[in-house]
Amino acid sequence: MTAPARARRSRITPRAALLITITVAVLVYAMVPFRIYLQQQAQLRQLHRQERVLEARTATLTRQAQQLRDPAHLELIARECLGMVKPGEIAFVVVTKGGHPAPPNC
Repeated sequence: MTAPARARRSRITPRAALLITITVAVLVYAMVPFRIYLQQQAQLRQLHRQERVLEARTATLTRQAQQLRDPAHLELIARECLGMVKPGEIAFVVVTKGGHPAPPNC
């Protein structure tokens, strides 16, 4: 090959340079919305996880509220946690070897 043929081959035309510049600019400007989209998707996944946790907590609290409306459960709590007895009953307290009563499991 001759020197002019090599020089012509490696030279970029103004049209090609403009096309490359426009392509790079479009890619750069497209990255910002794409990054925002990915951030929003991550935030959405995190909010869905938080929603599941809150729904489970709501279900637990609903069950506890239903139990507290049950007179039998309230009596159980009063006996075990508060040490209450009915009139005429005798309450017994278990004392461990250290001399301290065992704490209720409430």
